[in-house]
Amino acid sequence: MSTYRLDIAYDGAGFFGWAIQPGRRTVQGELEDALTRVLGEPIRLIVAGRTDAGVHALGQVAGFRTERPVPGSLQRALNSLTGRDVSVLGFEPAADGFDARRDARSRRYRYRLDLASVPSPFEHRRSLHWPYSLDQELVEQCAAALIGVRDFTAFTPTDTRHRHFRRRVIDACWSREPGSILAFEIEADAFLRGMVRAVMGTILEVGTRRRTLPEFERLLAGAPRSEAGDSVNPHGLYLLRITY
Repeated sequence: MSTYRLDIAYDGAGFFGWAIQPGRRTVQGELEDALTRVLGEPIRLIVAGRTDAGVHALGQVAGFRTERPVPGSLQRALNSLTGRDVSVLGFEPAADGFDARRDARSRRYRYRLDLASVPSPFEHRRSLHWPYSLDQELVEQCAAALIGVRDFTAFTPTDTRHRHFRRRVIDACWSREPGSILAFEIEADAFLRGMVRAVMGTILEVGTRRRTLPEFERLLAGAPRSEAGDSVNPHGLYLLRITY
């Protein structure tokens, strides 16, 4: 039994997320169908981080095991069988026992805001249009408050399978992209379901002075979900990379 790693990018707008769902188009379903056709046996992918419907990925990682011979042309074959909104960027043998999820040391996400007064058609389903006043100093202070071990109970749905809610945030920062795009990036050892979108929605409340910085900081001590802000839309969110 041999183990292999795939590096993957996808535009999440046309998918109902990563995980297979009956009757819906998902990234996992698309790739597993293609792998099964090429290798002639059912293939199950283990992914580093499941993404929700509408969320994009620039550096997703998944692994699989097979006893079948794997052609060197696998990457090209998979890309010919999947839709244009998903691409296998790399393919290589992995160490025996490689687990894309459990072996990951951190994940990094980016959320993009379009601050233009008129939304760009080129940013449709690529960012959140935000033509409102935003206090840059306050949102940067929110980012700084995230770093360290924090309890993110307030930033994931109440109905959840998670048992532990503390996560170690390695980095959180803001940056400017060309044009009118302001981007927030966060890297942590792991993420709860919906965590980044809920954090982002709450930070925007602080940045527009609907919530204070101390109120935001108190949420990071394990407050209930009802006390945090609404989640922002998924189309501005990107899984940037997985670190091993």
